[in-house]
Amino acid sequence: MAITIRRAVPADAAELHRLAADTFALATPPGTLQTDIEAFIAEHLALASFEKYLADPARILLLAQEAGEAVGYAMLIGGPVQDPELAAVIRAADDPGAAPAIELSKFYVAARNHGSGIAAKLMTATLEAAVATGARLCWLGVNQRNERAAKFYAKHGFEIIGTKKFLVGDVWHDDHVRARRL
Repeated sequence: MAITIRRAVPADAAELHRLAADTFALATPPGTLQTDIEAFIAEHLALASFEKYLADPARILLLAQEAGEAVGYAMLIGGPVQDPELAAVIRAADDPGAAPAIELSKFYVAARNHGSGIAAKLMTATLEAAVATGARLCWLGVNQRNERAAKFYAKHGFEIIGTKKFLVGDVWHDDHVRARRL
């Protein structure tokens, strides 16, 4: 089947929410409580969240579809990093005076499509969208225990530049901060 990747529009909010609810647990470390996963989805990946994300001009959401069905999505966020410590890590990896770095905040492919090549196509489109913003560095956070994602990001040029914490429920998880030049 042909894969299409396009910029998501407001009418895609429900489909993005369903895909996010189905895929978020794939990125959490073993032992993460289901109640914490559900609480995170309710707070950050709900339909209303995606409606806000799609209306935010600082965000770019891409939707990968196979035969019209959502199979993956990515979200880029432009603008300054709010956390001062994280901002310092990002600045240290970037060129002085360069355009602000862009965050790859979300990148998920349905489990049944892992190994199909969809993720690579989605990453190519995501990096092209990041370049189009004028950013010269793309960064992301990924759980330190998510080996599959770490290998994928390394394959696409993202190198570890630091660490950060990521809250799911009441538990802080350790993430690697990875970045690559655009």
